[in-house]
Amino acid sequence: MLKQYLQFKLSQKLSPQQIQLMKLIQLPTQAFEQRLKQELEENPALESGKESSDEFDDKYDEFDNSADDYNDNESINAEDINVDEYLSDDDIPDYRTQANNYSSDDEEKNVPYAAGTSFTQHLTNQLNTFRLDDNEYEIAEFLVGSVDESGYIRRSLNDIVDDLAFTQGVYTDEASVEKVLHKVHQLDPAGVGARNLQECLSIQLHRKEKTPDVELAIDIIDKAFEQFTKKHYKKLLQKFDITEVQLKDAIDEIEHLNPKPGGSYAGNNRIVEHVVPDFAIKIVDGELELTLNGRNAPELHVSREYSNMMKGYKESKDKSKSQKDAVLFIKQKLDAAKWFIEAIKQRQQTLFVTMSAIMHYQKEYFLTGDERKLRPMILKDIADEIDMDVSTISRVANSKYVDTPYGTKLIKEFFSESMTNDQGEEVSTREIKKILETVIEEENKRKPLTDEKLASILKEKGYPIARRTVAKYREQLDIPVARLRKKI
Repeated sequence: MLKQYLQFKLSQKLSPQQIQLMKLIQLPTQAFEQRLKQELEENPALESGKESSDEFDDKYDEFDNSADDYNDNESINAEDINVDEYLSDDDIPDYRTQANNYSSDDEEKNVPYAAGTSFTQHLTNQLNTFRLDDNEYEIAEFLVGSVDESGYIRRSLNDIVDDLAFTQGVYTDEASVEKVLHKVHQLDPAGVGARNLQECLSIQLHRKEKTPDVELAIDIIDKAFEQFTKKHYKKLLQKFDITEVQLKDAIDEIEHLNPKPGGSYAGNNRIVEHVVPDFAIKIVDGELELTLNGRNAPELHVSREYSNMMKGYKESKDKSKSQKDAVLFIKQKLDAAKWFIEAIKQRQQTLFVTMSAIMHYQKEYFLTGDERKLRPMILKDIADEIDMDVSTISRVANSKYVDTPYGTKLIKEFFSESMTNDQGEEVSTREIKKILETVIEEENKRKPLTDEKLASILKEKGYPIARRTVAKYREQLDIPVARLRKKI
């Protein structure tokens, strides 16, 4: 049985302005500049630059209309618009009252990129130095096109034969492809076109001048690669009947090879994503000084031309339907421009307040640069400090960078969990990782310390943590197990 009834309930609803602000806060500097450019292109009532009208400056403090005005212009009558709210008698332009706090040598906004030859094209150009018939050239070109950015061909010859037939109309067999592949292996950089690490190292060693050390290195890679990767040095000494000095010299030859030959070329031509710090921290007279990147504080104003349109509508006696339609459009654009400018101001304030709280919370670290001075800090600590939501702090910390006297750091790296040491004090897990890293660096590489031994050493230093926790921290630091750290 169906019934109709009334029900009252309270619910939270984010306004378009709040959503816009949240999206702006999480953007790093470069992405923010792109968003700013997009808004300037889409809203003709919004302009950038110093020279502007003060007409709307006194109106930015409040959003004078609800979000419904922005979303549904059909419900607005032109007669209901208070045009005086959009006009002012103050004709002094903003540029006369604004101060420029940024020097002329601030960072450039446009980053020039040098054009270069792609890695694939570089390899293809070298094919012209070989004597290849048309069929071989097509196979070689396809193989070069299959080389990834590390310099490897990760696909089986059988798959390549099938692809050549289906996509290129070249019918061949594995033997023919392998014959051409050996010619591809002669291309530079050495090792390119290899199908695995063993083949890559072997190609590079065969290109070297044949000294006793190189000859032994070739035998190790070609005949005992598994023992070498597992660092079973005793087995290698027995297998090749050599001394420790000979083995050490051969391994030294191998360690100087490039496991990713493509990286040496491709890395120089890849468009690099430049990190632009959103904040800068300096030490001035023993005190920390925080600044927000000037590129996060653009000068925006509402278009004088659009305000003049509104003024013209007010002064006209006979208001036609087209004028009324136009004023509705103008109102929408003016409101959107005001909201965007207000969101930019709130973004600047939120970023600065949040980073300032983080800086003071980690004051000892920023003054010394010693990671062992990092205090345990979670998002809630900063949220409580500045009375903001945890999600807002997360948006600020994520993908934002700060320029410190010790390098450019990702802000979220300053956050870490805590644990209690043997004296009952709360310490950061970052501090423990730094000590663990130092202990491993200073160990005897002939007899590397096991995770069990590392746990014992940390316990002696006042950090009682379990072996499995040591293993977890070691993996997070990208440090291999003891057996793979062994050297002779």
